Amino acid sequence: MKIISNLIEAHIFREQNGKIEFLLLKRAPYQHYPNLWQMVSGKIKENEKAYETALREINEETGLTPEKIWIAPNINSFYSPDDEYISLIPVFAAKVKYDSSVKISTEHSEYKWLKPEEAKNLLAWEGQRKSVDLITEYFLNRKSFLNFVEVKV
Repeated sequence: MKIISNLIEAHIFREQNGKIEFLLLKRAPYQHYPNLWQMVSGKIKENEKAYETALREINEETGLTPEKIWIAPNINSFYSPDDEYISLIPVFAAKVKYDSSVKISTEHSEYKWLKPEEAKNLLAWEGQRKSVDLITEYFLNRKSFLNFVEVKV
């Protein structure tokens, strides 16, 4: 069995008045995992760093440019029985201005800004829900011992 790491997840959030909201995108009906709600995700291109992929995918899928981006202290994973591999996925947290305008790509049919609990109710995988909790704890409660590393872009 192989272990690979060629995908990223980027959780986009905005913050105002001590509240945080996450941007979720609904996959288009013709996509793999049709109608699934998710954060930004994407495949790392050859010679591309994972954070560069996150920035590119955020722009391609939402038209947004983050104010700041961090490496979240979480690695998501999944097993692919078809190709017999385990995928390890670095997770990023990207903060955008509260009034940013979202322009979704054709990969998605709609988007929503959601409170953390609402976002977690729509996300399919436990690792994604854990990322929402970690990001909320770190950026909203600010009492966390977790180490979010800012990527200087």
